[in-house]
Amino acid sequence: MRALFLCCASILTATFIAATARAAPPPDADPALAPWFRSLQQPRTGISCCSMVDCRRVDSRLAGDHYEVLIDGAWKPVPPETVLDRSDNPTGRAVVCYTPARGVMCFIKAPDS
Repeated sequence: MRALFLCCASILTATFIAATARAAPPPDADPALAPWFRSLQQPRTGISCCSMVDCRRVDSRLAGDHYEVLIDGAWKPVPPETVLDRSDNPTGRAVVCYTPARGVMCFIKAPDS
C-alpha cells in the first residue's frame, strides 16, 4: 500500500512540474504586453484566446486562401475562424495562441501584412 502511495505521489509531482514548466511565458516575453494578450478573444465565441503563456510570436505565411504558422519546425494551417481582425498588434510579428491539445485558438496577422 505504501509503495502504491509513493508511486502515485511521484506521478502527481512529475505532472505538476511538467505543467508548471509548460505554463511559463516564452523567454522573450514582454510583461508590458500582458494586457494586450489578455484582451484577445476568439472570434465566434468571445472566449479568451489565452494568455502570454499560450501565445507566441511566429513566422507566418499565406498559403492559397489560408494562413500557416511555423510551430516546432512545422508549418501548421490556421483555421479561418481563428483569425482575429485586429490592427493593434504591438509585437511586430504574427502571433498565434496554440497548445498541442487544442491546436490554434487565435491568430493575429503581423502588423505589416
